Amino acid sequence: MASRLKLGEKIIFGIGILFLIAAILGYIGLEVHRANLNRPMYVNTTSFDFTAEGLRGSQLFRSDNCSDCHRAVRNGTNHGVSLDGVGSIRSEEYLYAFLKNPEATYGTKTEDHGPNKSAAYVSKLPPADLHAMAVFLSELKATQGSPDARLPMAERNGFVDEMVKLWAPDSWKTGHKDLRDEAAGK
Repeated sequence: MASRLKLGEKIIFGIGILFLIAAILGYIGLEVHRANLNRPMYVNTTSFDFTAEGLRGSQLFRSDNCSDCHRAVRNGTNHGVSLDGVGSIRSEEYLYAFLKNPEATYGTKTEDHGPNKSAAYVSKLPPADLHAMAVFLSELKATQGSPDARLPMAERNGFVDEMVKLWAPDSWKTGHKDLRDEAAGK
């Protein structure tokens, strides 16, 4: 004998079906909108202009399976840190030092880089390969103000200014310089 659903179960099941239908219709609507746009839906905030050494580093990055964990040049996975824009945050020297001795450079234990970890092989690569990979990573730049960039937007932002004025403690305001002023050379 088949069991019958109670009224509350029918309501919950019906709400679940409605959510599923809304999600499917939303996805279809978004894809139709995206297909009809004459420009990219999202602004690309990372850029790269590789030197010959950077291209060699890019090839090493892929051939050494770094993209199995990391995303760079909009390819790879997000199992590890996304490296698009890292050249706007870290210098070539820092990146080389990290690749050679990750935990000492980073200042703490890392998830996969370091002795006896899955990406420990990276530090054992020849110095020329490490240098090429560091050059490659340092050439992955991000537009100022984008989430991957070191510096915030160059222009003033009323919302940010109000939040700092409202929420930042006075000791912080006097002890720290605004990065936007630093970028403008003030």
